[in-house]
Amino acid sequence: MVNVQVDGRWIQVPKGTRAIEACKQNGSFVPHYCYHPKLSAPGNCRMCLIEFGSPKMGPDRKPIYGPDGYPEISWIPRPQICCSTDVAEGAAYRTQSPLVDECRRGVMEFLLINHPLDCTICDQAGECRLQEFSIDYGNAGSRFIEEKVKKPKRVELGPRVTLDDERCIMCSRCIRFSKEIAHDDVLGFTERGSHTTLSCFPGKKLENNYSLNTVDICPVGALTSTDFRFKMRVWFLKETKSICTSCGTGCNTEIGSREGKVYRQTPRDNEAVNQCWMCDYGRLNFHFLHDERRMTSALVRDAEGTPQPQPLAKAIAAAANLLRQFKPSEIAVIASARQTNEELFLTAKLIRLLGAPLFDIVGRHQHADGILVSDDGNPNTRGAQLMKVSAEHPGSFVPIIVGKVNDGAIKALVCLSEDAVEFGAKPAALAKLGALVTVNLQSNATTAAAHVALPGAGFAEKRGSMINVKGRLQRLNRAVQPPAGAADDWEILRDLLAALGGGNGLYSIEDVFKRMAAEVPAFAGLSLSKIGDLGVPLEGKI
Repeated sequence: MVNVQVDGRWIQVPKGTRAIEACKQNGSFVPHYCYHPKLSAPGNCRMCLIEFGSPKMGPDRKPIYGPDGYPEISWIPRPQICCSTDVAEGAAYRTQSPLVDECRRGVMEFLLINHPLDCTICDQAGECRLQEFSIDYGNAGSRFIEEKVKKPKRVELGPRVTLDDERCIMCSRCIRFSKEIAHDDVLGFTERGSHTTLSCFPGKKLENNYSLNTVDICPVGALTSTDFRFKMRVWFLKETKSICTSCGTGCNTEIGSREGKVYRQTPRDNEAVNQCWMCDYGRLNFHFLHDERRMTSALVRDAEGTPQPQPLAKAIAAAANLLRQFKPSEIAVIASARQTNEELFLTAKLIRLLGAPLFDIVGRHQHADGILVSDDGNPNTRGAQLMKVSAEHPGSFVPIIVGKVNDGAIKALVCLSEDAVEFGAKPAALAKLGALVTVNLQSNATTAAAHVALPGAGFAEKRGSMINVKGRLQRLNRAVQPPAGAADDWEILRDLLAALGGGNGLYSIEDVFKRMAAEVPAFAGLSLSKIGDLGVPLEGKI
């Protein structure tokens, strides 16, 4: 630890801390553009100029101490950038002074010389640092009367990122991210001076699986998401803290929604999980919530075998009546590690109530990328194992179940949040089953053959918890309501259990978690609220 003075107050910070971070720890915000705590600091923008000082030295070249026991400060007459300077013992920093204010006004004036005055149509409006700092630290007017330099507009840097180079302030964050984090050194500056342009290297595109992080860290409207641009003003969005369910990492996210529709998903800071990054696949994997194949009503086959829309309660009762007709040895359950812990807890109770000897989740092994993408394509395999809904090797029983369905040994199948046809079940064999009950988000080949197809909710439409591959218990939060006719999966499972004679007494997701915490030792003493926004590590308990 070293002693430093920030705006007249002495504090201790770890050795190696950057001066800008020391100021932040003191509660003194220093405006900046090029600096990012997860990237190298090139000192491009000069917005973080502050006054620096060092201990006064006596004739013996030793610091002169004041009455308070701290060194007296000798201030350097010119400002210094604080983003790339590490703290030193006895150093002093002034983040507010006439000199600092003058420097910030000058830097803002230079940055705005060639910047287009198009805030009203810019997609970054509402979360633009240039707009904010121009108000906080800039001049009210401009002295620039010459014609602005024109640069390329609407440039597709890659399949997911669009560039408006006139807005670029050359902070180089995107370049450093691509090289240092994504390990795809594809971006660079060409030309010089006011004509400097951001571009991809010849013959290359910005198409790595982390390209949209450059949009997140761009402090202006130069880089925009092709998927989101001009879809919705950000100040209309409701931001809901949740997690990504596209793989076992469980990146922390913010879901942006309005009037029942999800418009975007962006990463949320969590040092223990994803820091502040997120892969492109995960962030864009929400459009299925509004897909035309979305199930919005329960379907029950009539006497002629034609699926007919039915009220959800009536459909659940029909499913229970069908399942009662079969012996336990004739029933199998395919569950999913895409279900929440609460849903898996109720699924385990359903399996025990039916007495089904064959059950498992679908395994999704994939190649990890060494950054964030996990080798487990399921978001909650650890939860399925904890609830004992999974085999010792997840997915190992699924081929056995599918084989018995295909040869007619299984007479009744419950398929939850999965498509059995995708994993080898033959549609003709499914059609011959005595009972096929599904709970799913979208219609698929399995729901098409189902005797009872129940419409569930998506990850952004429900609350609950999941456990990532590192054993961290994290919380899903509802951003939008399920469409009319669909229901939360835990409510469907609860009502199905009740219809089969399994009891009830669960009126909210908190009730389910409370029951789960009482029966599963790993959750003892926890509740959904106690999980918090950043999750709780369960390693050692599971």
